[in-house]
Amino acid sequence: MKISIAEGANQMITLHLEGKLTGKWVECLANACEDASKNAARVSIDMKNVTFVDREGIILLSNMGGCGIEILNPPAYIADQIRNAAST
Repeated sequence: MKISIAEGANQMITLHLEGKLTGKWVECLANACEDASKNAARVSIDMKNVTFVDREGIILLSNMGGCGIEILNPPAYIADQIRNAAST
């Protein structure tokens, strides 16, 4: 997993993810989002280059979406899992 941080206009930070969101990377993403939220008005996660997310990652992404962090470009099967986790 690779996490790249891009700062945009209007105090927007986007975390660009690449690879598999599993294991220790779930906690790393949570920490990166927490840090970004302290320094920006808006935070988003770009998942265009994510190939797999484990159960803990799906739960984290579902919770983040509920907290106002925007999830961008998730593959369809991952988006479905996030939606299903949010509804349970």
